[in-house]
Formats: sequence, C-alpha cells, structure tokens
Amino acid sequence: MLFRRSNTPPPTDIDSRLAAFDRAYAGMFPNEPKPWEGQAAPPPAAAPDRRWLLGKTRWWWFSRASAGLLALFILIIFWLAITAPLSKSLQPIAPPRITLLAWDGTPIARNGAIVDKPVEVKNLPPHVVQAFLSIEDRRFYSHWGVDPRSIARALWSNSFGSGLKQGGSTITQQLAKFTFLTPERSLTRKAREALIAFWLEAWLTKDEILERYLSNAYFGDNIYGLRAASMHYFYRKPENLTLSQAAMLAGLVQAPNRLAPTRNPQRAAKRAKLVLNAMVATGAISEAKADATPIARIDVRYKETLPTGTYFADWAMPQARLDAETGYSDQVIRTTLDSRLQNIARNVIARAPLGKAQVALVAMRPNGEVVAMVGGKSYKESPFNRATQAKRQPGSTFKLFVYTAALRSGMTPDSKVDDSPITEGDYRPKNYSDRYRGEITLKQAFAQSSNVVAVRLYNQLGYSAVARAAKDLGVESPLTRDASLALGSSGMTLMELTSAYAGVAGNKWPVEPRAFVAEDEGWFGWLLSAQRSFSNAQHKALLDLLGATVNQGTGRAARLSIPAYGKTGTSQDYRDALFIGFAGDLVVGIWIGNDDNTPLRNMTGGGLPARIWRDFMSQAVKGAGTRPKPKPAVEPDPEGPIEPLDLPDIPDLPVNINGTEVRVDPDKGVTVSGQIEGMPLDVTIGRDGVNVQPREEQTGRR
Repeated sequence: MLFRRSNTPPPTDIDSRLAAFDRAYAGMFPNEPKPWEGQAAPPPAAAPDRRWLLGKTRWWWFSRASAGLLALFILIIFWLAITAPLSKSLQPIAPPRITLLAWDGTPIARNGAIVDKPVEVKNLPPHVVQAFLSIEDRRFYSHWGVDPRSIARALWSNSFGSGLKQGGSTITQQLAKFTFLTPERSLTRKAREALIAFWLEAWLTKDEILERYLSNAYFGDNIYGLRAASMHYFYRKPENLTLSQAAMLAGLVQAPNRLAPTRNPQRAAKRAKLVLNAMVATGAISEAKADATPIARIDVRYKETLPTGTYFADWAMPQARLDAETGYSDQVIRTTLDSRLQNIARNVIARAPLGKAQVALVAMRPNGEVVAMVGGKSYKESPFNRATQAKRQPGSTFKLFVYTAALRSGMTPDSKVDDSPITEGDYRPKNYSDRYRGEITLKQAFAQSSNVVAVRLYNQLGYSAVARAAKDLGVESPLTRDASLALGSSGMTLMELTSAYAGVAGNKWPVEPRAFVAEDEGWFGWLLSAQRSFSNAQHKALLDLLGATVNQGTGRAARLSIPAYGKTGTSQDYRDALFIGFAGDLVVGIWIGNDDNTPLRNMTGGGLPARIWRDFMSQAVKGAGTRPKPKPAVEPDPEGPIEPLDLPDIPDLPVNINGTEVRVDPDKGVTVSGQIEGMPLDVTIGRDGVNVQPREEQTGRR
C-alpha cells in the first residue's frame, strides 16, 4: 500500500523514477484511490460530446434530411406522372371539330378547333424547322428544357430594351405550358413549367418534343397544329411549304390572333420578315436569300357556313364531346333531331302572337329521343336555352304527380272528391274564376284542373307519396315541402317536365332525354334496366285523366283528329303558361313566359300554349290535323244548266220520227239527223249551243 507523504523532499533522480512508477501504476488502475494526491482522483475523462443541435447528432440530421429529399423527389415524380402524363402531349390541346348531323344527315352545327394529323420532323423541309427554331428557341438542341441564356436575355430586354416584351421560355417549356398548364402568370406556374420541361426532356427525344410542339401550337383562326395551319392559310401540306410560307407560319406563334394574315396581313408580313432575319442570324439562310424571299400570299379556300351553336346543338355538344373518340381528326356525329319536325316547330313559333314574351318547345319520342327543340324566339339575340336551363314553376302540369300518387293509393278516375272552397288551415287556394262544383269525380277534377282538389289530395296522401311519384317519373329538381307543391310551386325545366310525361306516354319510366340514338340494350340490359312501368289499370287510368283534359277540360284548344292527352299549367299571377301532352309517337312540351318573371297578360296554359301544341302536332303527326273537305274536280258553274245528279246515266236514245232520227247523249246533248232540201245534216243542241254538220255517213257514200 502507498501512503501519502507529509513533506515532499527536494526532487532527486530516484524520486523522479518513483514518480514515474506511480504514474504508470495509477494508469493501470485508474479507479483506485491515490493517497499521495491532495484530493480524490478525478473521474476518467468523458468521450468527446458529439451532440451539436437540439440534442441530435450530425448523422441523425443527415439521415433525416436525405430521407426527406428522397421523399420529396418521389412526390415530385408522382406529381409529374399525374399532372404531365407523356401521352397527353400526343393529344390535341383543343377539342377537335365536331359536326352534328340531323337524323336525315343534314348538317346542323359545327363546333371545335380545326386540327389535323401530327407532323414528323424528318419529313419536313429543313427551312421549316429552322424557321421555328430561329425565332422561338435557337439553342433547342443544346439545352435541357430550360435555357438560362434566354431567360437572362429576356430579363435584360424587358428591363432595358425598347419596351417590346420578350419571353425566355424554350420550346419545351412552351409545350409544357399549353399542354399541361393553365395560362396564368405566376411564379408558381413558371416553377411547375420548368419541372415539366425537365420531365419531358428526360423521357422524350428532341425531335419528339419538337413534333409535339408543332402539332399543337396555336396559329389563329381557331387553327391548331402546323398541318392544319398550312392547309388553312396556304392550302398545301406542311411537307411542301416554301421558305416564305414557313417564315409566316413561324411568326404567328407569338401572337396568333393579332398576327393572323386573314385579319392583319401587314403585321403578319412584318413578322415574317423578322423570322427571315432571325434565320440569317443563326446561319440557316444567307442575307441575300432572305432579301430575295417574297412575302407569302395566303390561299384560304374553306369558309364556315354552319353555325357553331343552336339551342339543340348547345345541349347536345357536351355529350358529343364525352362520347367522341380522342384524336386529331374531325368527327361527324348523327343526332336524333328531325329536320322536318324542327322546321315545323320553328315555323309554328314564328307565327304565334307572343308579343314580348319568350317561348320554349321540346318534342321527343316516348323513349326520350329529342327530335325538335326551340329554346327561345331568337338564338342570335339570346342563346339562353329556356327549354333546358330555365327552371320555372310548372303550375298545374305538376298535378300529374299528385294524381299518380292518388291512383297508387287505390283511387280510380270515378272516385268522388270534394271540389268546394277550403276554409281551414293556413293555405287556402282558390279555383280558377272561383268556380266550384261540389262533389265530383277524380276525372272531372283533373280535367277542370281543380286547385282545391289537388291540395286536398296532397294533404291526404302526404309529401312523401307525391314526391316519390315525381321522382319516379324523372323529376330531379328539389321540391318544396308544403301544400303549394300540389299546384306546381317548385321550379323545374321544361325538358324535365316533358320527360316525365314521356314516361306516361310510353309506360316506361324514368325517361332520360337524349340527343343521340341509344344502342339496343339487349335482353341482358333489359333485365338489369332501372326503368319500371305502371300496372295496366294505373296506366289506363292516367290516360283517362289526361285524355279528359283535352276532350272536355281546360285543354280543349289542343284537340286533334286523333286521340290526344295532356295537361295545362298556369303559375301564380300568370307568370308561366304551359301545355304538356302527347299524341301518336310524340311528346311535346310548350312554355311561354317572360325572362324577368313578370306576369303575362292573363295567359293560361289552355290558351296560346295549347294552340301552339295543336298547330305543331297537327303537322308533325300523320292524321292528327283536321281532315279537309274533298274539293270537286271541276268548279260548278251556277249559271249553267241544271244537271240531274240524282238520276242514273242516260244512254243514247235513238228515236225515228218520220225519217228523222233523234239521239240524246248526256255529254253532247240532243242530235237530230235528217235532210233539208236533199242534204243530210246533223243538228246538235248542247251546252255549246246549236251545231250543224253534214252527215258523215251520207257524205261518205257519195
């Protein structure tokens, strides 16, 4: 054991060696006490402290940062794959043109951009490619989607230049912008544009990027793509473009609407010269060749003659876009519109004394195929479609659903109902002209459009039963939950209401109105169809009610020479007047009202709407019009002889009187044959007077 020394002698050689021994020994046993020191031995030195930020090591922070960057990279790739799928750059950026045909093949409307097949760089003349690269992206084949030089040049020019704004976007960025992004101007959009540009450069070759750019760029006049532009402006394929034509087309991309040669030929020519100078600067052509190149002359041969929209086309076009095949080619789609019926509808509306009021007409087959549509008096003045877009109160035409619920509850057309004033409750509607009939049948109440009976039925059946009847027949608009619903207080479109009546006409509901012929569903589709039908008794009862309205009720003005069924409707304060009905294979709805919802002049659904319906149906449905009385083949002459029409035909009656022969012919009259001084003569007395002729047989014998 070692003991602490009380007095330390002066250091000697031996002491130095002992101290060294003690230190070596202490190093071998660091935890042992050291009595020779003045205090206990300090604890061993701790390892260097590696914690430097928020109690975490450098490695911890490095690993988390690396994982975060990797996750961010994966998210960016995932976002690019969804936002910028490469297949989308192969599709036209504007919907291609669609031509709608009537059922008989007559073109009725054409809408959409003029596009054509994509171009291939290898098939284009070198000066066509050089024209676009010289003016749009000179370093296209050397950058990686974003060109810092172009950005710096654009910033310098925009800040200190002549005031003419320049863009620093490459062709790849332009493709990303008009293919995948919106035209908004923001730093966020520019950042996304750069990311998509890198994405395109990573997966596509330069020629593929250039081909997609040229095939989708906008050239004005609703023209997209180089092929469509060359055909539109010069009537030649892009593979055959001259230098002057290529320069003009390349110059249009910067501002197509402002530089289109069909609108601003001088601006287009000036821009084409700028392109030629840019080609000189890049070495694509010589200055002498640029000076010798004339300004291209346009050759526009196509002129649109069809309207871009009509009431029917505006309604049908969105569905046509959904059903159309994707691609660059124009498409022609046949619709259900009947040209003959559409002309009848237009003429009937034109003749109607509407004044300042608006009108709408929808005609469809019981299966929902719309064959005629008028959405207003003039599409040019107002393209708003009042048949499909305006939600107006249907008035008493809504009573169809109330009475359908009543029939479902077990009532019949002969069931007795109370048509007396309502004296209890908060809602006390009145009948038209305050006329009440006491106890009447359900059929009479419907035919005379009794308001009090409809409200009593609603209170008896409840909202759920009435609403279910309306929903079953295809009404999708929200319905009010009070007794006024029975009188049509909830707004809905004329198309919606007419479709519901079509369900009754064909006894298959709900009916979905459509502008294109549906494919045959087959037996399997029929088996899975959601359409239902009324029982024979209920359907017959509904037809009985609707027929009574036309034959002996408020819709008498709509009577035809064939069975007709329908219902009149007038909303509160005469704001809407309607007639919905069907006959033959047509279901037609008529609405009249003011766009500002002001009242009409005491117009009811049984007035002008019913007469318009009758005029249309009498021409549209075979045999529906009034049969004209047969006209005589020959107009009779009042001053002529009396003809015994009640006597049988009179044959020739030869009579021989003393050698004189008398013949009576109903057509010629009376002929007397005889001799005067030896000359045989025939004397005929008829309608033309007296006619004397030599007798032929005597003359022949001479």
